[in-house]
Amino acid sequence: MKLIRFGEVGKEKAGVIINDKRYDVSAFGEDFNEAFFETNGIERLGAWLADNSASLPEVSEDVRLGSCVARPSKIVCIGLNYADHAKESGMDIPTEPVIFFKSSTSISGPNDPIIIPKNSTKTDWEVELAFVIGKKAQYVEEADALDYVAGYCLHNDVSEREFQLERGGNWSKGKGCDSFAPVGPFLATPDEVGDVDNLSMWLSVNGKMFQNSSTNQLIFKIPTIVSYVSQFMTLLPGDIISTGTPPGVGLGFKPPIYLKEGDVVELGIENLGTAKQVAQNYR
Repeated sequence: MKLIRFGEVGKEKAGVIINDKRYDVSAFGEDFNEAFFETNGIERLGAWLADNSASLPEVSEDVRLGSCVARPSKIVCIGLNYADHAKESGMDIPTEPVIFFKSSTSISGPNDPIIIPKNSTKTDWEVELAFVIGKKAQYVEEADALDYVAGYCLHNDVSEREFQLERGGNWSKGKGCDSFAPVGPFLATPDEVGDVDNLSMWLSVNGKMFQNSSTNQLIFKIPTIVSYVSQFMTLLPGDIISTGTPPGVGLGFKPPIYLKEGDVVELGIENLGTAKQVAQNYR
């Protein structure tokens, strides 16, 4: 199943993609939020679709897509999870997963603008594979970890490098600005994704390819990430975990390359769709 949310900002409705067409499932009566995932929502929606798919309203391709899940309790990110990205960032390859957070207010639709924050000089891009937690997770064993994954989605871990690396404290202040977590276009259940450890992924800016890699380069795989993070915090249904970015971010070039107003960022992951975001200055 592929889940979407569509409509105006703050007024998104639930939908699905069937045979590459978008359909409105708001008659199901639930958003794709914590309560939905906590109560086996994907299974219940599947049963509802079996009885109602013939009467679903189609959603035009012109309609805005929102984030594919409603605002989660938290967005947990794993840093430096590709060896070449750690190298280009001038940092050691981690021996344990590096955890940081994006604010829940940073979440946005897959094709919404990237808002360059006020006083920003170093806004950067990061294509990432993200996944959504399907049930409450505490002290999970690696062998059981994939049972806690509801599905997968595309994520651009937009980052302000001065805020992140030069202003003291931890990374989160350079990660949680408004619009810094565009996710989607859809949330794909595991059966739609194939081999999640071998998905091609890419990102371009103004038509020039900067990131071109595969999830087979992840240092810490998804079962390890779920298990590890759950040792330190309770993961709730609907929480987003983003798994890290491959090399090719703006920070890694000499001189570095950062986003400016009007730049067009396009990104995609095999079986998880594509997204297009235009950078604009804070107004």
